[in-house]
Amino acid sequence: MSSPDTAYQAFTLEWHSNVATHRDCWFAPASTNTDSSGSATTFAAGEWVTPTQRAPVTFPRSQFITQHRQLTVTPRTGRFYPQAYAWEALDCSRSDFRPFRLIAATPNTLTADLNHPLAAYPLRIIKSEHAPLTPEISKALAETGAGMQAPYPNVSTDYYASYPFTRADERDDAQFYTTPRFVNHLDTTALAQVTAVYERLLRPGMHVLDLMTSHVSHLPDTLTDITVTGLGMNPAELAANPRLQQYAVHDLNQDTQLPFADDSFDAVICTVSIEYLTQPLAVMQELARVTRSGGKVIMAFSTRWFPPKAITLWTEMHPFERQGLVLDYFLKTGQFSDLHTESVRGLPRPLNDPHRRTAPLSDPVFAVWGTVTAFL
Repeated sequence: MSSPDTAYQAFTLEWHSNVATHRDCWFAPASTNTDSSGSATTFAAGEWVTPTQRAPVTFPRSQFITQHRQLTVTPRTGRFYPQAYAWEALDCSRSDFRPFRLIAATPNTLTADLNHPLAAYPLRIIKSEHAPLTPEISKALAETGAGMQAPYPNVSTDYYASYPFTRADERDDAQFYTTPRFVNHLDTTALAQVTAVYERLLRPGMHVLDLMTSHVSHLPDTLTDITVTGLGMNPAELAANPRLQQYAVHDLNQDTQLPFADDSFDAVICTVSIEYLTQPLAVMQELARVTRSGGKVIMAFSTRWFPPKAITLWTEMHPFERQGLVLDYFLKTGQFSDLHTESVRGLPRPLNDPHRRTAPLSDPVFAVWGTVTAFL
């Protein structure tokens, strides 16, 4: 655990896939060693992350292990799985949890790409001044999931086999949200990162929809002249939110249609709630309808949620694959352009946080956003 006065250095990985711009930021304690090289370094495809020297591997479907303790895994095209799930076919150990991507499937065969998902892209790394890009930092940036958020070229990822999505607790959400909780899911450092994203993307004078909100909107204090409309499940929490000028109590899993006119908002924010939607594609279409052309829709989330109410798919995925799922919501809607993903990880958890002893690092923050095009 770092001491309270430990300085942190930022390392940011930037790259472009065929559908979006990606930015992943990792914070690490400042090193006593320094690197006087430039603050940004560009790498050609395959230079920083070396491709595997193996072609895609096609193997019998029977060699994919589907049963893992209480979890039954059905292989889906475009998804990632540990190599141990097909250890015999992939010639690896049963404890090899490096991911592979399933890129094709037939009733009898599966095809795996073992390449790192970043290997095909030119990459740019921006670092704090004098921060050394050590092998440990490179590993933290490249080997903890970055790249999994981008779809495989010319392959449609099968996220929607059980759509509308199921959850562990299928009872009416109104029952679950009857009692106000007045809790923040994330630590204050993580929430500050969410606020920083909103500060960069929102502008004075906007009318903002805070989707699936509660008693706090996590908007920057500097944006004092925006109008905020909230939509949530608990009236007491909504009434206590000081940033809301008006609000509506509405269950999107019962009725995906938003109670607002076309072109009502300049932007939409949604903080740590996207994982609860059972019909997110229908809701995304509604967000495109109620947001003016040129406006932004911003989804921010992390690795903490109400377990029984999150969609089952969400709970089974790697955090960066969840980011890929949310990105796919934007893509499937067909009403968004200029798509972005962003992550922030590695900052220390606040000293007064009750989880600091068991989780010394702040909750990671993931965001996906896009710009609304003309609604058709």
